[in-house]
Amino acid sequence: MANTKPGTYDPESFSALTFHDAVPDFVAGSDNPRAYLERCLETIEALEPVVQAFAALNVEGARQAADESTHRYKAGKPLSLIDGMPIGIKDLLETKDMPTQMGCEAYKGHFPKNDNAAVWALRKAGALILGKTVTAELGGDHPGPTTNPFHRDHTPGGSSSGSAAAIAARMIPAAIGSQVGGSIIRPSGYCGNFSLKPTMGAINRGERQSTSMSTHGIHAGCYEDMWQTAIEIAKRVGGDPGYPGLYGPDTPPPAVKPERLIVIETQGWAELDDAGKGLFTAFLENLEAGGIELLRRSDHYAIEEFEQSIADARSITGHITSWEGRWAQRNLVNQHGDKVSKRTRDTLVNAETWTHSDYRAALQNRKIAQMRHANLAPLADAIITLACPGPAPVWLGDIPGQPPVWRPTGDSVFNSGSSLLFAPCVTLPLMAMNGLPVGAQLIGQQHQDAQMTALARWTYAHIESVTRH
Repeated sequence: MANTKPGTYDPESFSALTFHDAVPDFVAGSDNPRAYLERCLETIEALEPVVQAFAALNVEGARQAADESTHRYKAGKPLSLIDGMPIGIKDLLETKDMPTQMGCEAYKGHFPKNDNAAVWALRKAGALILGKTVTAELGGDHPGPTTNPFHRDHTPGGSSSGSAAAIAARMIPAAIGSQVGGSIIRPSGYCGNFSLKPTMGAINRGERQSTSMSTHGIHAGCYEDMWQTAIEIAKRVGGDPGYPGLYGPDTPPPAVKPERLIVIETQGWAELDDAGKGLFTAFLENLEAGGIELLRRSDHYAIEEFEQSIADARSITGHITSWEGRWAQRNLVNQHGDKVSKRTRDTLVNAETWTHSDYRAALQNRKIAQMRHANLAPLADAIITLACPGPAPVWLGDIPGQPPVWRPTGDSVFNSGSSLLFAPCVTLPLMAMNGLPVGAQLIGQQHQDAQMTALARWTYAHIESVTRH
């Protein structure tokens, strides 16, 4: 079980909580969803005082839903392969039975009593909506109270901090997160999760349509639960308006060996320390030892052109997102300025210096990056890079009287490029440094979500992990 002592994570020995392998026991009658839920609640009770993954819990509602699920299994009529699964919902998404407070004091007590499209789909599939997981304020950079389950002094990442930490602490088998720049993949990398940041628009965001780059995604304890949760949502509510939704099979795609991968440095390589470079280099050597051919920017002009197109991805992502969200944030600050963090207010002031021409230029740069990414399709099965710049940084809070700490939930520098591409990303929890997880990510062409899941399953099963101290 995850805990708060330093130096506890080893990708070889850590065992996450899973759900798919409990279902046969539900069917046989030797276990049931209510008993499974109670085991989750025991873990939450033990670890939540330190991890603080949840903004709200609906224990009685989950118990009632678990009892209903138990009756369905007894009758031989489960609603889906995730019937009875306890799940957490990032507190940016509306839930009819819990407040949606978005990690922001200005939204304290906000309770619209609606279900987000994904939440509605999960209920229809029989999942147990157990709680709202902590988000950074408004899905931005200002941290919530959540700590990294492998060391309380370190951040779990953001903005899907509670979702990632709840999985790492074995509280629940799956949780919903969201990403604009790096808010699924980075915390997943910091917490050793299996996660899917799907193709843009693949999972219906419901009311969360305010930015052109946001996606719902899945944190889970295994690839099977990750995929099954995603596809059960998509089968019921599809994708965003105007998008075809998630493509793929009704059950987890079988493992497929990648024959060739493109290694990209991204903007992050120049900023990565020697220890981080050494860790990832050792992991790449393991990939080659496993019979996977690796291509780099020096091996083909198209890879070099692509690297150049994402060389300023962090800034491009920031310009697009801040421009698209600044009116809503300005209205919020005008009405409740004393209940919005200084970090968020400073970000807003900076965004308001940008012009329409700046936004157009950022959109053009995004389009170029997507075109150059498409050019790589004939060269390899996928792209591989780090999911996060080394282990999670220490986060002990801002110092009173001093400016807010820069990027307290970690840097999205390895995630911004893939977010710009609207591409599917799947994490590989196969590295550790100083007792903390460090993830890698596989990046595919748009709508290759199932393929990336298949490649990730093979890689996780067959490639030796790397641990450094």
